Amino acid sequence: MMTTSRRLAAVVLFVSVGLGPVPVARADDPPGSAGDAAPPPAIDSNAPGLMLPDGATLAPAKVLDIKQIVEEEGGEQRRQDTNVDVTFALQAEVLFPKNSAKLTPAANARIAAIAAEIKKLGSGRVRVFGFTDNLGTYAHGLKLSKERAVAVQQVLARSLDQGTTFDIRGYSEDYPIADNATEEGRKKNRRVEISFPRTTPPVTP
Repeated sequence: MMTTSRRLAAVVLFVSVGLGPVPVARADDPPGSAGDAAPPPAIDSNAPGLMLPDGATLAPAKVLDIKQIVEEEGGEQRRQDTNVDVTFALQAEVLFPKNSAKLTPAANARIAAIAAEIKKLGSGRVRVFGFTDNLGTYAHGLKLSKERAVAVQQVLARSLDQGTTFDIRGYSEDYPIADNATEEGRKKNRRVEISFPRTTPPVTP
């Protein structure tokens, strides 16, 4: 059970106009990508409801993401919510023995909890990506990261609907989220990410 949590960042945008379609990440997008961004909303700068003072003009319209990141248990599990998708990052040490793709008994409960969140949000497409640090060869990292992603996917599949589509990849040391020059950074980079499109806006505090 999660006993402590640390909220790292929360950015909220309130907009009184429709933002149009929300971009959805494609299966071939790299980690952290939301695909093609939606165009900014069209706003009539002459609309009387804007009540601009004489001579004032509107700045160009932009669409800003809502992003909220929470780390739990000292960073062993990290959740990132945007208005596009949800991503869970689990450090390899809480899922696998060192240099192994065999899940520990405790890993199944963590993965099952994420599966429950996927079902709650009604997502039918899930990406499971594995990553390593930069120690060892790149080829070994590719093999290990893919095997770990497959192991996590197999547990997810037992809890999710049979029609769920999975994209499973191993990226070795590519796409680090921390500095590989320190063991603390390498520990964060050794991870499995589970991401899926969201069907409802993120809840903000």
